Amino acid sequence: MTLTPLSKIGAFYASSVGKKIVVAVTAIALLLFLPGHAIGNLLIFAGPEALNAYAEFLHTMGHGAGIWVFRIGILAAFGIHIIATIQLARQNRAARSDRYSLKASQRSTLASRTMIVTGLIIIAFVIFHILHYTVRVSEEFRELPMAMVDGREVFDVYSMVILGFQNIPVSIFYILAISLLCVHLTHGVQSVFQTLGLRSRKTEGVITLFARLYTIFVWVGFVIVPLAVVFGLIGLPETAAN
Repeated sequence: MTLTPLSKIGAFYASSVGKKIVVAVTAIALLLFLPGHAIGNLLIFAGPEALNAYAEFLHTMGHGAGIWVFRIGILAAFGIHIIATIQLARQNRAARSDRYSLKASQRSTLASRTMIVTGLIIIAFVIFHILHYTVRVSEEFRELPMAMVDGREVFDVYSMVILGFQNIPVSIFYILAISLLCVHLTHGVQSVFQTLGLRSRKTEGVITLFARLYTIFVWVGFVIVPLAVVFGLIGLPETAAN
C-alpha cells in the first residue's frame, strides 16, 4: 500500500521523534518572536511618538494584512507547540516504566518537571494579554483620544500601555506570567538544540550560557515596562492625562 503525502505526515507526527521536531520548529518561531516583541516594547522609553509610530507601522504593513498574517502565524505556532508538547509528554510517560520514570524525575530540573504547568499558565496569560491589548475589551482603551504621528492621527498605544500597567493586579499578573515563561524557556531553549542534534559535551556549556542570557534578556525586556509604570518612571502624556 502506497502512503499518500498526508499519510506520511501523519505517520511522522505519530512518532515521538516527529513530535519532538514539531515542538522544536514551533519553539524556534516563538523564540525569535519574543526578543523582537520585547525590543518593540522598550520603545516606550523613547516616548509616545516613537512607540505610536512603531505600532502604526506594524498595523499598516502590507496594507494592514501583514500584522494579521503575523498574528495568525504566531498563534498557530503557539497552539501547535502546546498540543505537540502535551501529546509528547503523554507518549513518553506511557512508554516508560515507573522505575525509569522515577530515575528520570530525579535527574530532571525544576524547569523540565513543570513544563506543562507553566505552559498552561502561559496560555491563560496569552489569552488575557490578547483580550487586554489586542482586542481592547477595556472601555477605557476604546475611549482614548487619537495621538498624532507625523501629522497623522493614530491610536495612542503608548497611553494604552501606561493605563494598562497602572492597574497593579494586571502588572503583578504580567510579571508573574513572564517569570514563569522564563522558567519554561530555561529548559525549552536547551531542548531545541538537543532535538536538532546540536547539543554535545563540547557545546553543552555554550548552549547553557546562551539559554541563560537569552532568558535574562527576555525577562528584563518585558518586566521593565510594568515596573517603570508602577514606580512612576514613565507616565501618561499631558494630552492623555487631561
